[in-house]
Amino acid sequence: MGKNFSIAIVSLLLLLASTNAGQVFDVKSYGAKPNGDITQALTQAWKAACAVAGSKVVISTGAYELGSVTLLGPCKGAIEFNLQGTLQSPSDVESFKDKDGWVVFEKIDSLTVSGGGVFDGKGQTAWQKNNCAKESNCNKLPMNIRFNFITNSIVQDITSKDSKFFHINLLECRNLQFQHVTITAPADSPNTDGIHIGRSSQINITNANIGTGDDCISIGDGNHDITINQVTCGPGHGISVGSLGKYENEQPVSGIRVIGSTFINTDNGVRIKTWPASPVGTASDMHFENITMKNVANPILIDQNYCPNKQCSNESPSKVKISNVSFKDIRGTSSTQEAVKFTCSKSVPCQQVVVADIDLTYKEGGSTTSTCVNVQPTASGKQNPPACT
Repeated sequence: MGKNFSIAIVSLLLLLASTNAGQVFDVKSYGAKPNGDITQALTQAWKAACAVAGSKVVISTGAYELGSVTLLGPCKGAIEFNLQGTLQSPSDVESFKDKDGWVVFEKIDSLTVSGGGVFDGKGQTAWQKNNCAKESNCNKLPMNIRFNFITNSIVQDITSKDSKFFHINLLECRNLQFQHVTITAPADSPNTDGIHIGRSSQINITNANIGTGDDCISIGDGNHDITINQVTCGPGHGISVGSLGKYENEQPVSGIRVIGSTFINTDNGVRIKTWPASPVGTASDMHFENITMKNVANPILIDQNYCPNKQCSNESPSKVKISNVSFKDIRGTSSTQEAVKFTCSKSVPCQQVVVADIDLTYKEGGSTTSTCVNVQPTASGKQNPPACT
């Protein structure tokens, strides 16, 4: 009898634990209604869910207006943000009052963002006010989603649409997975980087579909152990390490993998870019492999004279040291004849650059070419264009 009683108690405790673990906080319970503003309802639902271990915040199907929110941890335990509907940002920039993010997740461990829903940044009117192409000290517009200090988490099956600025921004994140994420904005929308990664480690982006007006994925300073796999990029400016070397005290970059990805009608393919006249820095252990280019302007590019719109003095060379880089099994079509371009720094020439099994044809017919400045790459396998070793 005692044994059965003990088993019953344990079973009840397990049942309570599982019930508690699945506790759902639907924003409708906090007054949210489709086509209405749910800023207050979401804030209250998040606060309540964050105080319970293993909870879920649910925004069901429908369209909802949402002002800027910071969904702050740490929480009691694992927490899920389940967006099934569409969140719509205020279209006017003024409503953000200098805030640089629309939906901000911050200081959370074991976060899941899922549900198949859409973050609609309503960026169309904001893009007209973006003067960053002409002025380096420009007004920063809000990003759709910011992940600040997030650890051991997953983001899957969501869409970011028409962000005013970057779509997704990572700062000081660790062990964060992105799966089946869709990011979309017109090709002429300025500074709408798909995913920008800053000072993070153990980041995995898999099976993403990204088309924007800027880099599909950009990797800033201080990043380590970043894997990008099966990403389709286009339109956009490609997948870039950098730009690096614009600011003082930038942290080293290492352990970057871009694998099995496809670029369609992009301005660049895989790119490493650093500013001239830069402080000292390093970027190493970067590998790009099994990649398809379809009508890409600069399929393979190292640019250590990166200086858009003449925003800098390029009289002195970059001091960012690039080493241990490989480009392997990259094939397809280039929309320009110069398919491979390595412009390295004369102050710190690139070292240990490998090109292997490259087959890039010029879409207009005729042969493609390669250019090498301050670098002597090692070549193997097929080399089309001929490697400039």
